[in-house]
Amino acid sequence: MIARLFAASLAAFLAASAARAQDDSASPFAKKTITIYIGNTAGGTYDLYGRLLARFLGKFVPGNPAVVAENMPGAGTIRAANFIYGAAPRDGTALGIVTETVAIEQALRNSAVQYDARKYTWIGRVAASNAIHMMWRTSKVQSLEDAKKFESPLAGTGAGNVAEVIPTLLNALIGTKFKIVRGYPAANEALLAMERGEVEGASSNWLTVKAGKRDWLRDGKIRVILQDLPARGPDLPDVPALGELGDTPEARQIFALYASMGSIGRSFFAAPGVPARNAKILRDAFVAMTRDPEFIAEAAKAGGDLDLATGEDLQASVDKTLDVPASVLDQARAIFARQP
Repeated sequence: MIARLFAASLAAFLAASAARAQDDSASPFAKKTITIYIGNTAGGTYDLYGRLLARFLGKFVPGNPAVVAENMPGAGTIRAANFIYGAAPRDGTALGIVTETVAIEQALRNSAVQYDARKYTWIGRVAASNAIHMMWRTSKVQSLEDAKKFESPLAGTGAGNVAEVIPTLLNALIGTKFKIVRGYPAANEALLAMERGEVEGASSNWLTVKAGKRDWLRDGKIRVILQDLPARGPDLPDVPALGELGDTPEARQIFALYASMGSIGRSFFAAPGVPARNAKILRDAFVAMTRDPEFIAEAAKAGGDLDLATGEDLQASVDKTLDVPASVLDQARAIFARQP
């Protein structure tokens, strides 16, 4: 009896293994390499999540493809967004992670944008975003009210990045006097510039600061003066949120538009036109990966909080952003001198 049961179990195992091998060999990703293009330099949450995905996604994709990460910084991550849209393979073997303002930059007709965010194949989000704006403790500016009285230099990390977008809005809509010092590749370099005294303030993701700059928070080296959320987050209940600013209905509408960009957060997408089968495989693999205990443990170990969304959810968020009333977009375009 035991011999018969063993033989039956072995036969079932071999049949299942053969079926899986057949499925894997028939997968459009068999013997392929998936490249994840990270729109920022090494360090920070874009790089963290991009490399985390590279480590884990492959084992959930039938065909067991290799997955590698490649940094492609430039133009506040718009360089990578343009590449995925216009030059990357359209079979799902090229994924991107770029700024959460990807749809807003399109809506504002940024001249650097060469993509339509609606047409990307959205795969999934690992984390929502809470960008924060901070000042070094030696700066005269320790609040938004101070910023209305004193000029203060901030590190800019590209025209499509919150480090430049939000201070520009603040200057135009509530009268702050931030001076953007452009040319820093990404948040890592901006934070270093602030520490060195090249600038007085910088922007980054709250998770990056909470996990990687604990000593700054503990020793009071920085003051967080704004968080880019619709309402104050639980970690920073005393810090103003972008969604609560604005003295006029028009200003409040513009701030609300930018406060909503956290819903894109740290998301992954492929080029337009990826075959439906390939897209489904990637989306299913993404969901399976996010349920993997090892992936969850590694994300926690790296200090990354998970706040997941599906590709379908992201598509809806992008559509909502691009459907903002024309009057609001016209006002925002005027601020950035981006005329239709």
